[in-house]
Amino acid sequence: MGSQSEFLSRAEDFADQFLRYSKNYLPHIARLCLVSTFLEDGLRMWWQWHEQREYMDISWGCGYFLATLFVLVNLVGQLGGVFMVLFRKKVEVACGILLFIVALQTIAYQILWDMQFLFRNLALIGGLALVLAESKKEARSIFAGVPSLGENKPKTYLMLGGRILLVFMFLTLVRFEFSVMQIFQIVIGGLLMALVAVGYKTKLSAFLLVLWLNVFNVYVNAWWSIPAYKPMRDFLKYDFFQ
Repeated sequence: MGSQSEFLSRAEDFADQFLRYSKNYLPHIARLCLVSTFLEDGLRMWWQWHEQREYMDISWGCGYFLATLFVLVNLVGQLGGVFMVLFRKKVEVACGILLFIVALQTIAYQILWDMQFLFRNLALIGGLALVLAESKKEARSIFAGVPSLGENKPKTYLMLGGRILLVFMFLTLVRFEFSVMQIFQIVIGGLLMALVAVGYKTKLSAFLLVLWLNVFNVYVNAWWSIPAYKPMRDFLKYDFFQ
């Protein structure tokens, strides 16, 4: 028990040191990560303007005008909201716009009946809650978005709610397959996500979770290895940024 406690103490010290050295960059990186899905999807609306418009027209039979309006709202709303968040311009308004986009896409793409995409949208709402909470804090957090529950801040419950909603992102990664790698992924990832959600040794848990999910993400969602003409490339790209 003594050696285990000493190891945890050293690991926490390392995490603290890392955060201390990178405290000027992490808030910006954290905000970018929290809204990266909106950035990627907004750019997709620009690059695939005709395809997205045709998809909406075919899916809903809504006509050229409404289909174009849907793509335009998604493009401007997402890119505009991301810009406002990254440059800290009326962050509350930006989060409201991005929340509207989440609700609009949930209805338009009929995500409400697809549990995997619904969980991802709940995770996006959790990310927006963290962005909003971080913007409201009087004192800037060293590690934006994942403060510990011990902090006596007015927005603690908003942050807790955001972290709990982010757990839904992990649930979309779970595959109930009886393989050693899958079981390992569920146990390790689930444990770290739970520690972050409840705020136990948050800095260390979040640091390890970031490392774990980055390795997992690059291995599973390597969209750059798929030819551009294959639809799977877009799916993997979407998953990668989420």
